[in-house]
Amino acid sequence: MTEPKFVRTVSCPECKKPTEWRADNPWRPFCSERCKLIDIGAWASDGYCVPGQDAPLSEDDA
Repeated sequence: MTEPKFVRTVSCPECKKPTEWRADNPWRPFCSERCKLIDIGAWASDGYCVPGQDAPLSEDDA
């Protein structure tokens, strides 16, 4: 497969450093493994959350 002539550049969501959006970038959309791990850590420690209401508990959950 040939390389595309245009490669999209995006800002890393963590550090804002420009990074290429390429299929061979294993950390996409991040610029590095470090930034990816920082983001995963923030999700795991409830640093991020998805807004909305809690789902009601079903009888099986009680």
